[in-house]
Amino acid sequence: MPSPSGSSTLSKPAPRFASIGSPYFGIMLAVMAVVLILSNIGASKGVVLGPIITDGGFFLFPLAYILGDVMSEVYGFKVARKAIITSFALSVFASLCYWIIIVLPGFTDDYGTAKQAAIEGALGPVPQIVLASLLAFLAGQTINSWILVKMKARTGEKSLWARLMGSSVVGEFVDTLIFCSIAASVIGITDAGSFVNYVLVGFVYKTAVEFLFVPLTVLVVGWIKKREPSYGVS
Repeated sequence: MPSPSGSSTLSKPAPRFASIGSPYFGIMLAVMAVVLILSNIGASKGVVLGPIITDGGFFLFPLAYILGDVMSEVYGFKVARKAIITSFALSVFASLCYWIIIVLPGFTDDYGTAKQAAIEGALGPVPQIVLASLLAFLAGQTINSWILVKMKARTGEKSLWARLMGSSVVGEFVDTLIFCSIAASVIGITDAGSFVNYVLVGFVYKTAVEFLFVPLTVLVVGWIKKREPSYGVS
C-alpha cells in the first residue's frame, strides 16, 4: 500500500524459527553437553605439536560451537541460550563429581596410591578448566548466537554462510581469549610468548575448523529445517 509520501512501505518479515517440541533439539543438546564435558577434561593436558601449543580438548571444542550455530539458526537466541546454560550446569555437576571421587578415601597399597595420584593429576585441574570454559563459552557462544540471529533478522533465509562465518569469528575470539587467560596456568603455560601462541593458535584453529565445516553445517541446518514441523510457523 502506498505511503502518504508516495513511496511504498515494505515491512520486513520476522525471521523464521522452530519450537523445541521435536526430538532434534534434545539430541543436539545432549551431544553439546557431552562434547563440553569431554573437552574440559582434555583441556587439562597441554599438547605440543611442533611449534604449536594447545590442549587435549582442541579437537572437540569446535563441535560445541557448530552445534550452537545450528541451534541458533533453527531455534533462535533464547533457545540457544538455554542450551548453553544447561550444558554448563551439567559441566559443573561433572566437576563436582570429580571432586567427590578425588576426596573419597581409597586403598592405601601401592596400586591404590598410584591410582589416586593418577586420578588427581587427570581430574584435579578440571574445576578451574570448567570455570574458564563457563566464562569463555558463556560469553563467546552468547555473542556468537546473538550476532547470528541479528544477521538473520536482516537477511532472512539468505546468506546463511555469511551468518555462520561472521558470528564465529567474533564469538571464537572472545571465547579463546577468556578461556586461555584462565586456563593457561593450569596446563603449565606461564611465559608471555607461550600464552600468545596458545591464544592465537586456539583462535585460528577453532575458527578454521568452523569455516571448514560450514558446508556441512549448512546441510545439517537445511536438513533439520525441513524436518521441523514448526519451523516458520507462527
